Amino acid sequence: MRVSKVIELVGFDGDDTLWHSEGYYQSAHGEFERIVGAYVDLADVHVHDRLLATERRNIKLFGYGAKGMTLSMLESAIDITGQRISAADIHRIIELGKQVLAHPVDLLPGIRAAVEAVAQHHRVVLITKGDLFHQEQKVASSGLADLFHRIEIVSEKDERAYRNVLEEFQLAPTRFAMVGNSLRSDIAPVVDMGGWGVYMPYHVTWAHETDTDFVDHASRVVQVEGPHRIADAIQELQDRAVA
Repeated sequence: MRVSKVIELVGFDGDDTLWHSEGYYQSAHGEFERIVGAYVDLADVHVHDRLLATERRNIKLFGYGAKGMTLSMLESAIDITGQRISAADIHRIIELGKQVLAHPVDLLPGIRAAVEAVAQHHRVVLITKGDLFHQEQKVASSGLADLFHRIEIVSEKDERAYRNVLEEFQLAPTRFAMVGNSLRSDIAPVVDMGGWGVYMPYHVTWAHETDTDFVDHASRVVQVEGPHRIADAIQELQDRAVA
């Protein structure tokens, strides 16, 4: 593979880029609706929309992750049922959150080989957001920690968070590419700074992460269908950078 040195640092997202995650949250949401459905007509009260609104409102208080989701489910259940929900069902919702926190870390097929291929020619970092304790557990369980020059767990993926990482490496944004499944969190902030993006959509995405007005800057973003295409996508972006 012909390699230029325009892109020196490549960042990888964690959840749904390196390992499966969102499916566990979706399963918890589904069970939450079944619990609340014993008290109300789900079609009439728009449970999904109300839970999402509560989660979005609470992000600034609780942050991302299973713990914030659980607190938002509890708040929503009390509100939606008019405080009629039983203590037993409150306990069931708490158990849903615990199950998400304890879910196994299953890697996407081929992702280790993909990171290793990129790491042959670039420094690589893991940049993931969410609850610090939970994310640390997932990183440790993934078996991938040894591949990264740095592991950064942030409360929000925005321009400030990415610039902090780049300052550590003393690099301009133009020398950084980010690989991830979320246009909102992984791609848009980096591209808006002048960096590059490899967008690898996951089969299911939290609605909050699809809430973006980002327009795919085709010249600075390559979309891939799976991990086996990541290294080629980085090379394609480098070719564009020197063209």
